[in-house]
Amino acid sequence: MKIICVGRNYAKHISELQNEKPAEPVLFIKPDSAVLPNRNPLVLPDFAQEFHYEVELVVKINKLGKYIDPQFAYRYYDEIGLGIDVTARDLQSQLKSKGLPWEKAKAFDNSAVISREFLPKTAFRDLQDIRFSLQKNCATVQEGHTADMLWQIDELIGYISRFFTLKKGDLIFTGTPAGVGKMQINDVFTGYIEDKEMFRVKVK
Repeated sequence: MKIICVGRNYAKHISELQNEKPAEPVLFIKPDSAVLPNRNPLVLPDFAQEFHYEVELVVKINKLGKYIDPQFAYRYYDEIGLGIDVTARDLQSQLKSKGLPWEKAKAFDNSAVISREFLPKTAFRDLQDIRFSLQKNCATVQEGHTADMLWQIDELIGYISRFFTLKKGDLIFTGTPAGVGKMQINDVFTGYIEDKEMFRVKVK
């Protein structure tokens, strides 16, 4: 299982980090060791000082696919979950300034918080009308809406499968909306799709 992450898929998030709007989706990968085991606390590692939360809808691939036409992409996933792409922001900034890869800042152990369950996509009337949010210590810090994606889920699957063969169980993090911020020791993060709680994790 691999985790393919999409960067810069929400215009307001691009602006808040003062990045350029990409002509194509920005992709990076997390290994399976990045998954935080369910119900475990998130222990911040010691190789960076500033860790940020980035809440994202997560799509679970259900079968093998390569060069998938976007019009048929709906056949390759049945479930949608929620996650946090944990980012060592100060380390990422250092790496970007030197033109180096981001993996150390994005793909480290336990850097992918993933919901305990995934919801059937049939539960949603319209996949381009899904709202999700993240609370930090009971206060909402991020709110997202799939209508605001620069590239929708089926477009992403088509694009990603040009470069990487998608396999059953692979996860796609579809990008984060504006509102990313710092994680602190003892913070509690709760993620929601619509009004349903999808995960709760404490930072240690």
